Amino acid sequence: MSDPAREGVARVAERSAAGPSGSVDLDLPLDAHLHTDLSPDSDVPIDVYAALAVEHGVDELAITDHLDLDPRGPSYAYADFATRERAVREAAARWADRVAIRFGVEITYQRRYEADIRTHLARHPYDYTIGSVHAIVGSPYDPARLPRFVDGRTLEEAVAPYFDQVLGAIRSGLFDTLGHLDYVKRWLAPYHPPAAFAAAPELYASALPALVETGMTLEVNTSALRQAAHESYPAPWVAGRYRELGGQRVTVGSDAHRRHSFGSGLADGYGIVVRAGFDRLWIRRGAEAADVAIPPGHGPNGSRVPSL
Repeated sequence: MSDPAREGVARVAERSAAGPSGSVDLDLPLDAHLHTDLSPDSDVPIDVYAALAVEHGVDELAITDHLDLDPRGPSYAYADFATRERAVREAAARWADRVAIRFGVEITYQRRYEADIRTHLARHPYDYTIGSVHAIVGSPYDPARLPRFVDGRTLEEAVAPYFDQVLGAIRSGLFDTLGHLDYVKRWLAPYHPPAAFAAAPELYASALPALVETGMTLEVNTSALRQAAHESYPAPWVAGRYRELGGQRVTVGSDAHRRHSFGSGLADGYGIVVRAGFDRLWIRRGAEAADVAIPPGHGPNGSRVPSL
């Protein structure tokens, strides 16, 4: 075992030796959304995730570090493609006999930078791509602007710029998966709680049919279970509606940025997609696109997240 892999295992072992965690094995086939220390908002070496995956029975990881093409974004030029690819490919080789590791990316979508995103993806091959809308400097959802932006606006008016960009990401045809569809809930939680979104299904009336029409994969992102929204992105009822409209492809990701978030809510995410009517997840592995069967016992009453 190489030194980085040895260090990852050692860190996990050190935490376990500190006392019983009350954790259970996840025994799940895939976590399709993870950030390492090659994202500016994460501090986790890739080998730590790999060691945790082995310990808790997660068979496959997609490393999807952030990339901004807008120079104002925090991930703009943070780590170049060669650095990110080398780190993931080398880790994949180190851990190949224990866990599969895919080289992915989460790109911040903005219409004004769509041509730059297209050029980047044409020049740089990834195993798997997520397109997401984030609140960067200048966005209405930038914390410095948000209170003024939402003041006097209805929920529909407050979310309109966000969902307009989401629709652009879907229609662009650039990405395998749409990341955290209604992430805007996180920013608007103090003003419009998740229950307000559930009471306004028309907010999703453009995005969900577009996902179905384009064949883009819907991600059930479980990071919201540990954030202000306290429900997945998107909410379970949205995943069910996507299925009713004919949605075929879905995946699940923890969107972990910290060691203690590894696998957080992942089993709950599997339960959400099972209740929505899916029996498999989807991921691209470079040239190969794959359906990943959800194992029996991980539906509505499946295993719970470990306390790591």
